[in-house]
Amino acid sequence: MPVRCVSLLVVIAVVLCACGTTVPGVPLRPSAPSAPAPSPAAPEPDFTVVAAGDVLIHPALTDQASRDGNGRRDYTALFAGVRPVIEGADLAICHLEVPLAGPGGPFRGYPLFSAPPEVAAGLAATGYDTCSTASNHTLDQGPAGVTSTLDILDAAGIRHTGSARSAAEAAAPVVLQARGVRVAQLSYTFGFNAGTTLPADSPWLGNRLDPATVLAAARAARTAGAEVVIVSLHWGIEDRHEPTADQRRIARTLLADPAVDLIVGHHAHVVQPFENINGKWVAYGLGNQVARHAEPRGTTEEGAIARFEFTKTASGWHVRKAEYIPTLIDLGPPIRLRDLTTDPTVDPTRKTQALTRTDQIITSAGAASAGLTRP
Repeated sequence: MPVRCVSLLVVIAVVLCACGTTVPGVPLRPSAPSAPAPSPAAPEPDFTVVAAGDVLIHPALTDQASRDGNGRRDYTALFAGVRPVIEGADLAICHLEVPLAGPGGPFRGYPLFSAPPEVAAGLAATGYDTCSTASNHTLDQGPAGVTSTLDILDAAGIRHTGSARSAAEAAAPVVLQARGVRVAQLSYTFGFNAGTTLPADSPWLGNRLDPATVLAAARAARTAGAEVVIVSLHWGIEDRHEPTADQRRIARTLLADPAVDLIVGHHAHVVQPFENINGKWVAYGLGNQVARHAEPRGTTEEGAIARFEFTKTASGWHVRKAEYIPTLIDLGPPIRLRDLTTDPTVDPTRKTQALTRTDQIITSAGAASAGLTRP
């Protein structure tokens, strides 16, 4: 056979082998295995955050806890009405307004509070993960009160921010996990009660509210790995539903910065509006979660739990769904915290009154048109 014919057969064989066809007498070279197709990246899970109003422990609540525990102070029944909402969230935030003392007290009410340590156990049993502690009552029992409060929260397994036992503790961002997402919580107060002052040599005992300070801390939390930053603010005027000009100004300043994602507010002891500012939410005031004022005013027994569902988009984490759950402190006896969306035991007239007022106030800054709902 001429040489050119042999060469032609070899070329044909090579081509056919490359195409996956065999030629008699020409061995087939095995092809390299193809690389597996890359698996699509798993989407980041959405997560929910709930935040509730002031935990203000008046003596009547401690008396109720003693009755509930048959002489042993037990606050779990007081909070039990909202436990399903709190436990159902991926991250649950409370606002502990008052200092906690050791088992032997002393226990006091207004104006300089000192509450029993079992309050922390009640909050933990309800499902709270973390508490803000910066309030006008933070220094009611001085540095010792700050230390005992944080020690008791630690023992109950509840994280905390807003007051600290040392400069190092104050400087360390509080970053929590919510379904694997790193969420930071910050806490600040407008000031402290008359007669209590922040010692010049230990400013870490309580965080004073200053927008520049808050933003610096939020940015530090981001640097520490936080993907979402939530700010708890003790501000406003007591018994006033309408946010002050300062509240509105501070909210806009903080939410204009990419370091802050959400603001939840306290102190007024009555509910205040929710507002969506350029795609971010502020709950100006959540009212009281639990309290027993000497002169109940109806509005001071009404509160709200804010619930926010975060989702991740190309630009980062954002609130996809915003809700509020109206609550009521039923003065009983016994004193109980009620979820007005689920509890059938609330007096129908009182329930209608509370829901009507709470709905009107919370949505008065256009929150409903921005997507806020209630169950």
